[in-house]
Amino acid sequence: MKKNTNTNVWGGGNEPMKSEYGKMMMWFFLISDALTFSGFLTAYAFVRFRFEMQWPVAEDVFTHFPGLQGEQPLLYVAFMTFVLIMSSVTMVLAVNAGHQLRKTATAWWMVATILGGAIFVSSQAWEWYHFIIGDKGGVELSSSQVLKVADLEGEVLSLSQVVNGMENGHKANHELIFSDEEVFSSIRLNNNLVLQNPGKDHMPLTREATLRALNGAHVVQGANMIHNEYGKQQFANFFFFITGFHGFHVFSGVVLNIMVFYNVMLGTYDRRKSYGMVEKIGLYWHFVDLVWVFVFTFFYLV
Repeated sequence: MKKNTNTNVWGGGNEPMKSEYGKMMMWFFLISDALTFSGFLTAYAFVRFRFEMQWPVAEDVFTHFPGLQGEQPLLYVAFMTFVLIMSSVTMVLAVNAGHQLRKTATAWWMVATILGGAIFVSSQAWEWYHFIIGDKGGVELSSSQVLKVADLEGEVLSLSQVVNGMENGHKANHELIFSDEEVFSSIRLNNNLVLQNPGKDHMPLTREATLRALNGAHVVQGANMIHNEYGKQQFANFFFFITGFHGFHVFSGVVLNIMVFYNVMLGTYDRRKSYGMVEKIGLYWHFVDLVWVFVFTFFYLV
């Protein structure tokens, strides 16, 4: 009689795909997290294309780079992305060194990964700060639509330019708070100023329509969950929620990497004869890097 070889399938001694329990659980977590991010980005996409022509243009919003004068569209975001991707490379090298039981090399590559994550989180905090305090300012109509002040050639002007004729520098713009009366009186006195849509169409109002729109309007500087100088309020809400959620994942990854580095230095994995924990945390780190590629694409490129 042929012996049944499947009697111990559920006995607990099998390893599906030769993968240990901890690694499989990490994969289950990452799949569920990927579905969460997919839901957020899908919701963003629906709203984004619902207001296609009025949606803020990323190149007009994220224009600042620390230490550089003038506008540098998306340059700092590109730098952040490069740093995060390179941290994924150093994590691969850490995992590879761990497989070879090379304690010193693993530790150094973990340090590089931690530094990359810390730079990204710090950069995101800097970007949030400048997004919140605002750039050029805008005018929110009684209908809640936000428009920019522009000249007749279509160049968007900052409120500091409109009121004081100051240079269009970021520092000059966000350090001054302008009242409705200051801005609106300047617009009324200058026949070369009109209100303009901040979205893709950049459609300006006529001079007459601009003066009518000022009735019941108010000045808005910066962005929060209630007002958004850059345009559609949903843009700010999604930006804070999705990039904040991803930033929390990166921060958590940095903390986990520090814990793994600490155990590497203690020799914990040498005593176990296995650096499997480095690989498990590496899976999580690669995941947050991959998610950022999608966030970067949805928010900054599309």
